[in-house]
Amino acid sequence: MRRKKIEVRSKKTEDGRQKTRFTVFLFLLLLLGVDAGSVVAQNIGNYRMDETHLYAMTKQMGQFIRRFNYEEDQFGNQINPKDPAYRNRKKRQQSLAILFDQETYGNQPDLQRFFIEDVTSDDSTFMTFLGGRWYSEVSATFQYKGKDVSLIMILGIEKEGLGSKWVLNNIYFSEFNKLFPKGEITEKEKHFLHPMSHELDFMNIYKIFKEPEIIEYYASKNFQPDYLTLFFYEIKRGNLIFKNVDSVKFHVFQIKDWYFEVSWFNRSGNNAGWLISNLIYLPEKDKKDLINFYEP
Repeated sequence: MRRKKIEVRSKKTEDGRQKTRFTVFLFLLLLLGVDAGSVVAQNIGNYRMDETHLYAMTKQMGQFIRRFNYEEDQFGNQINPKDPAYRNRKKRQQSLAILFDQETYGNQPDLQRFFIEDVTSDDSTFMTFLGGRWYSEVSATFQYKGKDVSLIMILGIEKEGLGSKWVLNNIYFSEFNKLFPKGEITEKEKHFLHPMSHELDFMNIYKIFKEPEIIEYYASKNFQPDYLTLFFYEIKRGNLIFKNVDSVKFHVFQIKDWYFEVSWFNRSGNNAGWLISNLIYLPEKDKKDLINFYEP
């Protein structure tokens, strides 16, 4: 009996090791940008995975773009541009439907349907990697003056030679915002240097430095705080120390009159991976102010 228990325990341990090896192998494939669904053997030792879920999962953002355009089907097969199915309107409508987080948009079918109909009615409504107007939001933990803090980095795609690269466009950090609170216009109008100050050799310039917390009131009306420069400054001074990335999502403004977010959903089933998590009908004229936050 004791020998039988040992054999059962040994089999469970080996199964656990096989599952661990499989998970590590799959992670390495994804890290290297390989389409794991078309490469991974269906059996590793005694462990068998459900290939349907692996094929259906939108594993990479590049894959999301291809599926959004219907340049790749739901099984992970890339479609030849000469194939009649390439960017086919009806097939694209089906493909777009599975790119939504259904836990959210299963309850909003009208908005989802309106978006799909609008996007597939125009041949120009395709996403492009280098087309601009899509950005990554990276939430990360830093150490700031000895304490852990959350900070958001906004990155955009920039052309580099024959290729491209991600670059830092903007920063959101609550500590920086506290330095530049939004003041009332009437309050700002109380703080100014008289237009004849130059005739007195700017003897009254001391006023600027009496209240350092509102020194920006004396700046040009076109002044905007440059949080990215502050971020670089604090990094160089050693006050901000990077620790780890907490989450990533993408903001897409490429599609005319629409804005949507793409987030990662790590769960079982076919509706997983990079999916549309937030969708807003946003006319082009209303996008400008919002995009200003994402542009350098």
